[in-house]
Amino acid sequence: MTPPDRSAILRPLAHDFPNIDSAVAEITRLTAVLTLPKGTIHVISDIHGEDKKLRHIINNASGTLRPLVEKLFADIPPADLQEFLTLTFYPAEVTARLEQTLTDPAALREFARKTLQRQFLLVRTLAARYSLKRALAVFPLEYQQLLAEMLFAPTTERGDSFEDAIVHELSRRGSILHLIHLTGRIIRNLAVDELVIGGDLWDRGPRGDRVVDYLRQQPNVRFIYGNHDVSWLGAALGNEALMCNVLRISLRYRRLAQIDEGYSIPLTPLEHLARTVYADDPAQFFMPKAPGMRPMDVIARMQKAAAIMQFKLEGQMVARNPHWGLDHRRLLHRINLQNGTVDVDGTTYALRDKLFPTLNPDDPYALSPEEQACIDRLKHSFLNSQKLWEHMKYMVAHGSMHLIRDDNLIFHGCIPVDPAGNFLPLPDPNLSNTLTGKAMFEHINTIILRALEERRAHDLDFLWYLWSGPCSPLFGKDRIATLERDFIADKKPHEEHKDPYFTLINDADFCDKVLREFGVDPARGLIGNGQ
Repeated sequence: MTPPDRSAILRPLAHDFPNIDSAVAEITRLTAVLTLPKGTIHVISDIHGEDKKLRHIINNASGTLRPLVEKLFADIPPADLQEFLTLTFYPAEVTARLEQTLTDPAALREFARKTLQRQFLLVRTLAARYSLKRALAVFPLEYQQLLAEMLFAPTTERGDSFEDAIVHELSRRGSILHLIHLTGRIIRNLAVDELVIGGDLWDRGPRGDRVVDYLRQQPNVRFIYGNHDVSWLGAALGNEALMCNVLRISLRYRRLAQIDEGYSIPLTPLEHLARTVYADDPAQFFMPKAPGMRPMDVIARMQKAAAIMQFKLEGQMVARNPHWGLDHRRLLHRINLQNGTVDVDGTTYALRDKLFPTLNPDDPYALSPEEQACIDRLKHSFLNSQKLWEHMKYMVAHGSMHLIRDDNLIFHGCIPVDPAGNFLPLPDPNLSNTLTGKAMFEHINTIILRALEERRAHDLDFLWYLWSGPCSPLFGKDRIATLERDFIADKKPHEEHKDPYFTLINDADFCDKVLREFGVDPARGLIGNGQ
């Protein structure tokens, strides 16, 4: 039997390890690394655009740094301990303040000497969990050698004079607070080996763009897709219904800065539609959740205009994807404009808002000329937003439907099941086999990657299904009742029923079944859900 050709693997290895000694040394090092404690994996889910809260959670490593600092520095005065904790959690903010207030050179040097000694005691304690190679990897390249010297100081030979010389020279050059800031970042990056985001970077929070910007600064991040993430991905790739969806939510919570400032997507086309076609519409049930620079009634009309376009575009998608089985969710043709009612699931409800200036009863899912012009301009902006495109590429490059870490299964929403706990398949006629469970997740990974690279129309439609489809593992409900909540006062049609998964997870046998499906030992594994 001919042995397999391993040259494709061996050639790059030969470049890194050109002789036997170098290979043996690396094998030995890796063998020793396996004896070290496993690094901390920090899982954060459902950030929903809350960039400031995310920064705080990451900076304090979800509360793990405080007890370590309190243990290491139990003998220092409480006020000094609190000051050091604040610096540890917010190195950028504290050093920026000190640049303005700590102007005496002697006082600055004394503060820096004391602070750096404490910081590096903390760095040494955290770095002891890792190999030297891994620990040094989080040091900024420009300061790597200097910081490595400080990692091994003081010693019986060097004493305090080595660190004093560093403090003196950096103080003379105006860079000592910068080093304290960098060391604070090192502490944070050593406290957590891997940061796992369990889905939903965007939604009602103020700045989803800043959430991604901050995550891109972290050394080791993985994403698990959530339904809001695929909604933004679809919008970035030109799915018009998802464009309207992210705009509608941003308008509802008045989170416009992430759209126009963060992603350079001007809202002028939508505002023009609101000020012309919807000029006489009070849109009283679409008032935003917070005040701002634009008048409340203008934002309300913009939100209503985005919602109506979304319902039309979703209706078009459902019609061209009958395999989804969602025709009952096409509601615009069930509106009786004369009577001011709508039929939902066979029941007629009164509409609390009866103004539909762009709805054509003969073709209710067609965009009006004004709406089409608005969508065309918005789509151009979404497709040409460089920052949005960079964020989507980053998310998909580091993303997946699920992760397994230390016998723990982590995913965002659910495993679609029937009431008996049987896994349900995706409604996709392009599949030769019915995919459920893990195979479903892996297939969705393929669709998301392909959508980013090729933008096939079917895949872009499917991103919408992942956002709110009944068998979407990212959604986990039978419907998203946006139209009903916006237009019907009666609460009955607002109900959204959760997938049976969310009841069955209280059953140990069902959880064991899920873990086995993903190759996790039920005796050791846990399920970590977002949503």
